[in-house]
Amino acid sequence: MLEISLLSLFLAGLLGGVHCLGMCGGIVTAISLGNARQQPLWLLLCYNVGRIASYVSAGAILGGLAHWGLNQAAYQPLQTGLFIAANVLLILLGLYLAGLSGVITRIEHLGRPLWRKLQPLTRRYLPVRNPLQALLAGAIWGWLPCGLVYTASIAALASGSASQGALVMLAFGLGTLPNLMLMGAFASKLQQLKQQRPVRLIAGLAVMALGSWHLWLAVKP
Repeated sequence: MLEISLLSLFLAGLLGGVHCLGMCGGIVTAISLGNARQQPLWLLLCYNVGRIASYVSAGAILGGLAHWGLNQAAYQPLQTGLFIAANVLLILLGLYLAGLSGVITRIEHLGRPLWRKLQPLTRRYLPVRNPLQALLAGAIWGWLPCGLVYTASIAALASGSASQGALVMLAFGLGTLPNLMLMGAFASKLQQLKQQRPVRLIAGLAVMALGSWHLWLAVKP
């Protein structure tokens, strides 16, 4: 099941790029277009390393909590239930990306209290002028309330150990990387592209198909 989750979460991060561009597009554009002294590519890379490091940390924490808190005898049914929940969220995310439903965005409200405390810290590192600032800004931005990240987090919880949870979130983070790095190189064009209805529909349907397939694998006899 873990191998399926790794593939699923990598592809979810990749196909969910439309959502990533919307959530993180502002800071990526600022890094790409607002700094003439530093090479934007290096700043973007450091930003994304910090962001993915936060994902990996969250995955390790969630997987470790699951391992610590669950009784081994009753673990497998709960793990399966969490895996099913993660793929249901993946389907809801696909509906959102396709512009067919906004249900998944309600989950993002859960993380807003934490984000309200963290967001002021980003002002210390903006505008980004050097790789260290980019790394720290990315590490904070990794905790931005995001339905896509929360979907991956449920899979990390279902993985059942700190190392596997970290690996799940790493796979997800690497999936999001191409979109945000490309946005750094083609910021204005990608901002326009993500608004196009066919792009959102194709990405959303692909994510829905991915979630539906793995959901069927989890519940089939």
